[in-house]
Amino acid sequence: MLKQFTPMEKIKISTAQFEHKSGDKSYNLSIIEKLAGKAAKEGAQVIAFHECSITGYTFARKLSKGQMLDLAEIIPGGESIVKLKEIAEKFNITILAGLFEKDIEGNLFKAYVCVDKHGLVSKYRKLHPFINPYLTPGNEYCVFELHGWKCGILICYDNNIIENVRATALLGADIIFMPHVTMCTPSTRPGAGFVDAKLWENRETDPTSLRLEFDGVKGRDWLMKWLPARAYDNGVYVVFSNPIGMDDDQLKNGCSMIIDPFGDILAECRSFDDSFTSAVFNSEKLVRAGGYRYRKARRPELYRAIIGQEHQSDQHVIWLNDKKEQLRFHIGED
Repeated sequence: MLKQFTPMEKIKISTAQFEHKSGDKSYNLSIIEKLAGKAAKEGAQVIAFHECSITGYTFARKLSKGQMLDLAEIIPGGESIVKLKEIAEKFNITILAGLFEKDIEGNLFKAYVCVDKHGLVSKYRKLHPFINPYLTPGNEYCVFELHGWKCGILICYDNNIIENVRATALLGADIIFMPHVTMCTPSTRPGAGFVDAKLWENRETDPTSLRLEFDGVKGRDWLMKWLPARAYDNGVYVVFSNPIGMDDDQLKNGCSMIIDPFGDILAECRSFDDSFTSAVFNSEKLVRAGGYRYRKARRPELYRAIIGQEHQSDQHVIWLNDKKEQLRFHIGED
């Protein structure tokens, strides 16, 4: 059932992008600290970073289980959560960031955490992980409160499964944080593919060629086919975060952005540098947007059994397969 709407105070949220270093938590946390401090100085109450922004991401496809366990941390007791709490307290800002998690039984997860000056606010485990064969899928949605706003988290591919976004919205989320490491990889989608790393190396002398690749069908054009629709159909704010620059041997194009419940882009990172962008969220948009009406007009008796029926999951990653990586299961980009 839809909750009764109560107007909330406006909230200012930032989404960031930066070029992380694989496995270098100290460096990555230093960039998180720098950008969080700048965002707080500009009045942001919350800042969100990309998937595995603390640990690095794509390099993990090469790691053994032992190496993954060395990289992963117990949450909330791990050193990175402690550091995020210190940063949050220093700047009085709430931080969302990603890392690999392990539990006391040695299970591994792709995690995304929300931390404020008091400590861990919420933790989410990716439902559809695939970068390393030893990762265990999460098994529950996540909704929590920030400054009176209900928030949810869905990591990267989780957002391509439209039921996940609708379920998170139906659980009450006004804002969905969508951390990614995406775009600029091969796919069955026409025009998809890697972007030449030489363009990144030459970004100062030839920014135009790089921008054309980043904004074309390999990158932003693909994102625009679906991301605004997730916000519009569900009547929620979307906070999309994605890295910029080299991620192991792959180039990522950033485009971190904030989208309102009408599907309009409120703010977007357009720099090749480590950066962030911010927007003020107005709760009145939540009930004015079409998605609010669409959720009220639902007739679940018509499709409850259809959506919930058993099926054989067929999942495949094109770009991992191209590199002949052997995984336990595969999921495609789109």
